[in-house]
Amino acid sequence: MDNINVLIIEDTPVESDALVKVLTENNYNVVGVAANYNDALKLFYQNTIDIVIIDVFLDGKPDGITFAETINIVPNGLKPFVFLTSSKDRQIFERAKLTKPFSFLLKPFNELEILYALEMAVEKFYGQANVFHSEDQNTVVSNDSLFIKKNKVLKKVQVEDIVYIEVEDRYCNIITEVEKFVILISLTKIIQLLDATKFCQTHRNYIVNISKIEEIIVNDNLVILKGNHKVTLSDKYKDFVKNFRILR
Repeated sequence: MDNINVLIIEDTPVESDALVKVLTENNYNVVGVAANYNDALKLFYQNTIDIVIIDVFLDGKPDGITFAETINIVPNGLKPFVFLTSSKDRQIFERAKLTKPFSFLLKPFNELEILYALEMAVEKFYGQANVFHSEDQNTVVSNDSLFIKKNKVLKKVQVEDIVYIEVEDRYCNIITEVEKFVILISLTKIIQLLDATKFCQTHRNYIVNISKIEEIIVNDNLVILKGNHKVTLSDKYKDFVKNFRILR
């Protein structure tokens, strides 16, 4: 499990320091701060980035927009981003709008506005139609991660870190090696979103990460997973066991 990785592109140290403080206090991981276009691109390609906060003007030039235009067109470069600016120039706004930012915030930034903008950007970019809500959590399912809001903190759970998933009524328990999450989604729906070559169903109530399987005890209808987790193996789902070492 990882915190969400944020790249900050801001050339005013006081403002970049304030952004870093707000984000780290709210459990975001700031992977770097860049003050110019070239440094921003270097950090962008050297790190795993989930979202970017971009100052429109860098050293008096709209290089923040140029950066957004660049990542929109390079292969695998597209990431959600939020613009910050003190400019009220309509032409600059129109050019920035063409890059399709998820928010456009005026300086001085408001802490809650930044946090809400990041959450909305993650939801819209990664979740698209796969967004699920419960009373205390929001969950976005992307190809390789779950973005889960837990105790007012947005966390990123790598799909590969999931040990197994257990259904309870309309909810699913997402079990990793270090933490448990509860989200509002049916088992049928979530299995459609997972890679069938990496996850398999062992019971009507369980989906397991194949890479986390350590033993299969067919006679006891039991699958042993990493961390000594145990799930039920029903007759209906036994076909996949031929690929594993079996204890009888």
